[in-house]
Amino acid sequence: MSTSDRLDAAFAALAHPTRRAILARLSRGSASVNELAEPFQMSLPAISKHIRVLENAGLIDRSRSAQFRPCTLNPEPIAEISRWTDQYRTIWEGRFDAMDNALRTLKGDTDD
Repeated sequence: MSTSDRLDAAFAALAHPTRRAILARLSRGSASVNELAEPFQMSLPAISKHIRVLENAGLIDRSRSAQFRPCTLNPEPIAEISRWTDQYRTIWEGRFDAMDNALRTLKGDTDD
């Protein structure tokens, strides 16, 4: 899978608030599907579907421990997103600085 495909899958998976909440929970340690489903008002099959999307995007890993399949966070796709966004950071910061200067000028509040 190319970098672009991995980013597409990760961003698509992160687009849903339930999946972001699942990742937030997994950032504190591994959990079973039942533990992940606990705070949500949805069926176990619905939670399993969200977990499958996260797993297909590479954001989580599932291991096998006897009859249990605990989920764990895979930080690499998040790091890949961070590297991708970092390349645009200077552009964003420059635009924010320009916007701040424009707003200060409009208010008549310049540092000059």
